[in-house]
Amino acid sequence: MCGIAGLVKLEQTSVEPELLWGMIEALAHRGPDDNGVFVNSNVGLGHARLSIIDLAGGHQPMSTEDGSLWITFNGEIFNYIELRQNLQKRGHHFTTQSDTEVILRLYLEKGKDCVHHLNGQWAFAIWDTRDKTLFLSRDRYGVRPLFYTFSNDSFIFASEIKAILACPGVTREIDLQGLDQIFTFWVSLPPRTAFKNIMQLPPGHALTLREGQISIRQYWQPEYVSTEELAQDPPGQKAEELLALMEDAARIRLRSDVPVGAYLSGGIDSTFTTALIKRFAQDRLRTFSVAFEDAAFDESSYQQEASTFLDTSHSEVRCHAGDIAAIFPDVIWHTEQPVLRTAPAPLYLLSKLVRDSGFKVVLTGEGADEILGGYDIFKEAKIRRFWGRDVDSRLRPLLLKRLYPYMDNIQRQPEAYLRQFFCVRREDLANPFFSHLPRWELTSKLKIFFSHDVKRELQTHNSLDQLREELPRSYSRWPGFCQAQYLEVVSLLSGYILSSQGDRMAMAHSVEGRYPFLDHRVSEFAAKLHPSLKMRVLNEKFLLKEAARGKVPASILSRSKQPYRAPDGKSFFGKRPPDYVDELLNPRMLKRAGIFDPDPVAKLVAKFKAGRTTSTKDDMALVGILSTQLMAYKFLESVPAATSEMMTARS
Repeated sequence: MCGIAGLVKLEQTSVEPELLWGMIEALAHRGPDDNGVFVNSNVGLGHARLSIIDLAGGHQPMSTEDGSLWITFNGEIFNYIELRQNLQKRGHHFTTQSDTEVILRLYLEKGKDCVHHLNGQWAFAIWDTRDKTLFLSRDRYGVRPLFYTFSNDSFIFASEIKAILACPGVTREIDLQGLDQIFTFWVSLPPRTAFKNIMQLPPGHALTLREGQISIRQYWQPEYVSTEELAQDPPGQKAEELLALMEDAARIRLRSDVPVGAYLSGGIDSTFTTALIKRFAQDRLRTFSVAFEDAAFDESSYQQEASTFLDTSHSEVRCHAGDIAAIFPDVIWHTEQPVLRTAPAPLYLLSKLVRDSGFKVVLTGEGADEILGGYDIFKEAKIRRFWGRDVDSRLRPLLLKRLYPYMDNIQRQPEAYLRQFFCVRREDLANPFFSHLPRWELTSKLKIFFSHDVKRELQTHNSLDQLREELPRSYSRWPGFCQAQYLEVVSLLSGYILSSQGDRMAMAHSVEGRYPFLDHRVSEFAAKLHPSLKMRVLNEKFLLKEAARGKVPASILSRSKQPYRAPDGKSFFGKRPPDYVDELLNPRMLKRAGIFDPDPVAKLVAKFKAGRTTSTKDDMALVGILSTQLMAYKFLESVPAATSEMMTARS
């Protein structure tokens, strides 16, 4: 995995190499092994390399022998061996063993349609000297990031926003509509980011720049079978098909010229993934996990059980609440967007453990919940629809209390409150966002902390309307379960799970994550399954459990789903809280930034300092406000720099 950057001067003036080197320096954590710059008149490409395949011959930017095509590439093409063999049969000659050259040769033959043949995770840019065209592409699920902007006379792109901000003249300002989306969906919806006029190329999209004009096309999106076309397939047969697909997805993701390890969280997804790759590992497999001091979050007993069952060499990093507070400024430096939970922070520590152990690559279980129906939100929506068929029932809402036994607030509430909180009113049942209404309405309540100026700016903006306009035409024909899956994939998966918790935390320590469940063959197979194979009554990931039977410990197969969580707001108010917390949340600094109203924030902070009982809403508000303040003071030119230890964090 690597960092890429580049720019095109639209007025045909020359690119200064020093500008490219400055952008690459900002991405050094993504590629510490090698770097390079290509400049040709008004075009420049840069690359920071994390060497994983063809360690000696994969230097970038790379070109064809005649110099007609140049590429800077971040990612891995897992089927590059098969593609290379096919291209050789058609007369192509290769000078390296890298997957980067395979993309170049495939582009020579297929042009922009080359992306349809790639199985991998990528963000790349190809400069075609023949027709003066820049071609950018991002993988199907957005595993690898890619941002761009127009500034002065230049089109600028990079793997991370901080590299774009390294260019003189690029404005540093929060995009309030992007912020509104984060305080609704937890993420900004592509192409928006948290920064005004800096865009992200959406997953499954490609961008072409020619003669100063860009065109963007979608080459892939999740597509589910309509309700009318659903078939009741035999579970045994489908479990065998899923197992075969997953075995091959794991096999090709082990292609590497450096050692490969695995994350082992103690759940079925990572344990199953580890079991599959262990079959192909020549040496004893190394596994890594996070353990928590707080028993409410800790899964280390399951992690140890899985490691013993699979005979892996296991290492763990133990995370304390104080650790989260200490590293949070660094975490936000890498996420480049506000977060509403502290969950990325322990993964930052985990990737450091991996790197310190001598590993650059890990396989993980991300994606299984989204494509095979594992999240509580899917179960919750199913119960709510069941309740909605008899909206006056007094027994059906009790199922929701059983779903969340660990949430005391829900346990105490009467049926009328549950109906309102979980959106089981008659008018809610036909809403295209039915599955996600409770989550998004709860998150939107955090906007009460916005300043009066921000509220005024956003009074005509509606994030839900924007998402509604972007729904696929076939969306209304999908089963409700699949609609929920789609919403989870296009929002939380790509914008948070694979970004703030995934790529950004791993690459902060130069570690590449690989995701067998997000092999497009696996996800497209899962999209065609009947929902009952994903969730049998309320038994989540039913088909995965069938495929995993005998390959993972029985106790892990039968354990209740435990969402990955970490200590939130209370982490910042321990015995010795870092100075930056008080500094960024005091009224003076809040007024300077202008994003939040100091009075309600002060009441929230006082609640945490007094040790009073807090809710999920309080936790999200505290983390969201603090992370936004951190982002503002680390990135924005309009906000004076803070003077505390916060600014000594890496930046």
